[in-house]
Amino acid sequence: MRKTCIDLNCDMGESYGAWQMGQDTLVLRHVTSANIACGMHAGDPLTMQRTVAAAVAHGVAIGAHPSLPDLQGFGRRTMAITANEAYALTLYQIGALSVFAHAAGSRLHHVKPHGALYNMAARGAALAQAIAQAVRDADAALILVGLAGSALPAAGAALGLKVAHEAFADRRYEADGSLTPRSEKDAVIDDVDAAVAQALAIATHAGVNTREGKTLVLHADTICVHGDRADAAIFAERLRAALDQAGVRVRALGGANA
Repeated sequence: MRKTCIDLNCDMGESYGAWQMGQDTLVLRHVTSANIACGMHAGDPLTMQRTVAAAVAHGVAIGAHPSLPDLQGFGRRTMAITANEAYALTLYQIGALSVFAHAAGSRLHHVKPHGALYNMAARGAALAQAIAQAVRDADAALILVGLAGSALPAAGAALGLKVAHEAFADRRYEADGSLTPRSEKDAVIDDVDAAVAQALAIATHAGVNTREGKTLVLHADTICVHGDRADAAIFAERLRAALDQAGVRVRALGGANA
């Protein structure tokens, strides 16, 4: 089924202190939603403040990007946490970013977990339910973003939340719809043309080729642009142009503005 519109989101605000990452200001020209790090895997108060302000200036919807507490591992290392710990971590980080959005004259629009927390919640019903509960308790109007077809959006929908099913332009997929683990050498699609082509296939035909070479049906509401790519700005620009040329309207989830 061909989609007439889709959201482009980017993980950003991932600098920390003197350590700089990403091309956030340039990427914001081409995306419609920003998932902003909340200090656990990356980001700090000044970075959060600056990134929120930049998103507001570009009219981009603001989302919290909560993570496991793992600065050294960039939030990509699996940790053994309880459902209540996942709930508290998520609520804490949503609260932090929500205040920055409010101070900038805006509001929080969505929540998308990061890295290992995202993948753990895609597979585990208990963690998914805890994260969804934290989002609802923080603000029932927030949109919960999770891996397309996984346990996380299912948990959000069960609690009455608006949910968004997410796909990735530059990640390989397994036959079950999960992302190929980053430990595999071909987990990330580095070639811009190949990543743009995958995103177009998802947006226009709801399909993606798996690592095994089979076609997987994948219905997505939003496509992720990873902000930690060295060519993130070029990639975002190319992808936005390709979607525009294909007649796919790019807009924030729910048609909302920041």
